[in-house]
Amino acid sequence: MAIEIRSARTQDIPGIRALIDTYTLGGRLLNKETVMLYEDVQEFTVAVDDNVVVGCGALHVLWEDLAEVRTVAVVDNLKGQGVGHEILEAIINRARTVGVSRIFCLTFETAFFARHGFEEIHGTPVAPDVYSELLRSYDTGVAEFLDLESVKPNTLGNTRMLKLL
Repeated sequence: MAIEIRSARTQDIPGIRALIDTYTLGGRLLNKETVMLYEDVQEFTVAVDDNVVVGCGALHVLWEDLAEVRTVAVVDNLKGQGVGHEILEAIINRARTVGVSRIFCLTFETAFFARHGFEEIHGTPVAPDVYSELLRSYDTGVAEFLDLESVKPNTLGNTRMLKLL
């Protein structure tokens, strides 16, 4: 098996959609509208085996120095085989390339993210002026990062974690 890790393409969206659907049924991921997946295709990294999407993850930039890791998922039969690690490493490298110095995630998989240097956070680790700007965002991920009352307890009840690059 030769799994390729690469940037997502529009033809990968049905496979990403199928992965998300699998994980949203169990409340492990937030659902995303298909139109949003196409709009955000450039944020996604995929793992592909014989033209089939077997894993995905996304990097969503929030601010000059801050981005969120989103929608990390791997098909069940490949869990524990390093596919998720390869996807996350590609996302971390992408974060460095675009110039952010901190990435965060909202996750149930705390041990997985901790192995990559993420640490649980409390409060909001941004300056007051950045906080004020981020409040203007309509993005639910931003609201959860800011720990706003409107999303408390956060949508899925997962853990907020941060990694310094």
